[in-house]
Amino acid sequence: MKKFLLSILASVTLLSARADEGMWIPMLIGKNYEEMQRLGLKLSADDLYNANKSSLKDAVVHFGGGCTGEIISPQGLLITNHHCGYGNIADLSTVEKNYLENGFWAKKQDEELNAPGLSVKFLVRMEDVTEEVNKVKSKGNEAKQQKSFTKYKADLEKKAAEGGKYTAQLTTYFNGNQYILLVYQVFTDVRLVATPPKSLGKYGGDTDNWMWPRHTADFSVFRVYADKDNNPAAYSKNNVPYKPKHFLPVSTKGVHENDYAMILGYPGRTNRYETSYGVDMAINEVNPSIVKIRDMRLALMRNYMRKDPAVNLKLASNYARIANYWKYFIGQTEQLKRLHVIEEKQQQEQEFTAWAKASNREYDGLMNRYAKIYTAYRPYAKHNTYYAECFGGAALAKFAARTSNLYRMLGDRKGKADSISKEITELKKARKDMMKEFVPAVEQEMLARTAELFYKDVPQSQLPDVYQKFIFKQFGNDDWTKTFNDFAQYTFANTFLLNDIKFENFTSNPSQEVLAADPAVQYALSFAHNYEDNYQPKLAQYTKDREALSKEYIKGLMLKNEGKLFYPDANSTMRLSYGKVGGYSPQDAVSYNYYTTIEGLLAKYKPNDYEFDLQKDFLELCKTRDYGRYADASGELVTCFITNNDITGGNSGSPVINANGELLGLAFDGNWEAMSGDIAFDKKYKRTIAVDIRFVLWLIDKYGGAQNLINEMTLN
Repeated sequence: MKKFLLSILASVTLLSARADEGMWIPMLIGKNYEEMQRLGLKLSADDLYNANKSSLKDAVVHFGGGCTGEIISPQGLLITNHHCGYGNIADLSTVEKNYLENGFWAKKQDEELNAPGLSVKFLVRMEDVTEEVNKVKSKGNEAKQQKSFTKYKADLEKKAAEGGKYTAQLTTYFNGNQYILLVYQVFTDVRLVATPPKSLGKYGGDTDNWMWPRHTADFSVFRVYADKDNNPAAYSKNNVPYKPKHFLPVSTKGVHENDYAMILGYPGRTNRYETSYGVDMAINEVNPSIVKIRDMRLALMRNYMRKDPAVNLKLASNYARIANYWKYFIGQTEQLKRLHVIEEKQQQEQEFTAWAKASNREYDGLMNRYAKIYTAYRPYAKHNTYYAECFGGAALAKFAARTSNLYRMLGDRKGKADSISKEITELKKARKDMMKEFVPAVEQEMLARTAELFYKDVPQSQLPDVYQKFIFKQFGNDDWTKTFNDFAQYTFANTFLLNDIKFENFTSNPSQEVLAADPAVQYALSFAHNYEDNYQPKLAQYTKDREALSKEYIKGLMLKNEGKLFYPDANSTMRLSYGKVGGYSPQDAVSYNYYTTIEGLLAKYKPNDYEFDLQKDFLELCKTRDYGRYADASGELVTCFITNNDITGGNSGSPVINANGELLGLAFDGNWEAMSGDIAFDKKYKRTIAVDIRFVLWLIDKYGGAQNLINEMTLN
C-alpha cells in the first residue's frame, strides 16, 4: 500500500493535472516539480522543502492555529493578514489606545507589544509512516486495532517531541489512506509590530469580502522572540528576536500577466472528494441554516456596535469571525448550484459504480451504502446545525451548557472530589473567557432571539422540553417575541452565572441543587441533555460511517484511476500550490484585470461610511502621489492582484512567491465566482486575491513612518 500511495500521492486531482489546482504536500512534490519548472520556477526542489537544511518551508509558519504567516527578516519579523491578527490587535486595544481603529507602528523593538495567547509554529520535518500504521492496524478486531493505534501514536509523538523540544502530530491524509508524522517547533513570545488602521486593513468590510476587484490593505506585522539560544520561551523582557533558518526576500518589481506564482501555507479544510449526497445536504439543509442564523446574529450585534465605540471594540473580533463564513456559505451555495456540482458528482459516481461492477466487485454497492447513511442522518441535520450555531450563538447558553458534566458529577454519590475540582477550574476559565466579549444588553437579546429561532425552525418533535415546561409555562402568550424577551430578561436577572459573588460562592461550595434551580442552567441543560441523549449519537454514527466509506471510496478512486496524480484534501498542514498571475471574465462582456490600484481604492471612498471610510491623514498622503520605489513602471501604486492558485481558509496570510523565491504579496481571499472551491474546484473562475507587497511597503514606509522595518528586509 505504501509504495502504491507514494507513486500517486505526489500530486493532483481526480479530474486532470493542472498547474492551478491542487494543494500539494511539500515533501512529496514528485512529478509536480517538472510542471513547476515548465511554468517558470527557478528554484530547486530542495529549495522548496528540505528537512536537513534551509528551505522555503522554514520561512512559513502556522499563525495562531488558523492562518499562515511568513518571516521576512533575519530578526524574526513576521507578516500575515490584518484579519489574522485582528483578534490580537483588538485585545491589545482600548478606547483610549485604539490600535484597531487607528493603527500601530513600532519604531523601535522595545515599543513592540506582547500578544498574550498568540503562538506560531514552524514545520521541522515530515515523515511518511503509512506502512508502520497499517501493520499496527492489521491485527485483531476493531477495538484492539484502535487500542494498538492509540498507543503507537502516543509513543511515536512522544519520541519525536524529544522531551518537549518539539511538538509532534501524527496526521491522516486521503481520509485515512496515508499517515504522516509532522514535527513542529512552537514559539509563544510573539509581539505586535505594526498594523494599518481598520479602515485600510478591513477596507470594504462585508460588502467587498470574497469579491474582486479588491483594494484592501490586509496585512499586519509581528515579531517572533526566542531565548538567548534561539529556542522557544515564554514571554520575557530578556528574550531576543528569533533568528530564522530562512526568511523571504521581498520583490519590489511587482507582478505581470502570466508570471509564475506559488503559495506555501496551512489551508484548513476542503472536501473535494465529497459525494453528491453530501453536496445536496450542504445546499439544501446545512448552508441555508447557517446563513439564516448568522444573518440574525450579525444584524443584532451590528445594531449595538455602531452605537457605542466600546461595544464595537469588544465585539469586533467575534463579529468578524461570524461574518466571514456567513458570506462564505451564501457564496458556496450559489456557486455549487450554478456549476451543477450535484449532477457532476452523480456522473462521477455512476462511472465509479460501473467500474466497480466490471473490474473490482469489492467496491460494488459503495454508493448505495452512502445513500443509506445520508438518508438516515438527514432528518437530524438541521437540529445539529441549529444546536451549534443557534443555541450556541448565545454566550450565556453556551457557557451554561458547560455545567452539564459538573451537574452529573454532583449527582453521583461516588463522584470524586478531584474530578469535581478540575471541572470547577475549567468552568472558571470558561467564564473568564466568555466575559472578555460579553456585553449584557447584546447577549440578553441574543438569548431571546436564538431561543425563538430554534423553536420556530427545528421540528417540534426534536425540541427540548424546556420550551413547554419552563418558557411557555411561565412566560407564554400570543406574542412570541414578548414571550422570549420576558424569558431572557428573567434569566439574566436571576442566574448566578453572571453574578461574580454568587458564582464564587457556588464554585467554593458546588451543589446540584443550585444548578438545577438556575434558569440559565435549566435552559441550557435541557438543550444539552436532549442533544447528548438523542442527536449527538446520530451525528457520531453518521460521522463514523461516512469516514469509513470515504476512506474506501478514495482508495477505490486511486485504483480506478491508477497512473493519474492525486492530492489530498486540505487538513491544516503545510501545502504548496502553484500557478500564474492572471485576470478572468466572470460573465459575458465583463473582463477583470489582474491588478487594482490606489485610484480604485480612492474611488470607493465614502466619508463616514462603516466599510469605505478612510483616515484623513491617509487621504492627505494620497494627494501627494509620493509612491517612490513602490510604484510600478507606469507610476501607479498597485494595491492587490490575483492568481489562479488553489487556496482555502487557513491560507490567509500565505506568501505569494515568485519564481526566484521572493515575496510578491499576501494571499487573503478567494473570489465570489469560485466559492464552490472547497468542494468543487472551478478551473475557469478560481482566483486567489493577494495584497501587493509594494502597497504594504508603501504603507509601512510612507504612512506608518516605520522605515526601521523596511531597513530590516531584503528588498530586490
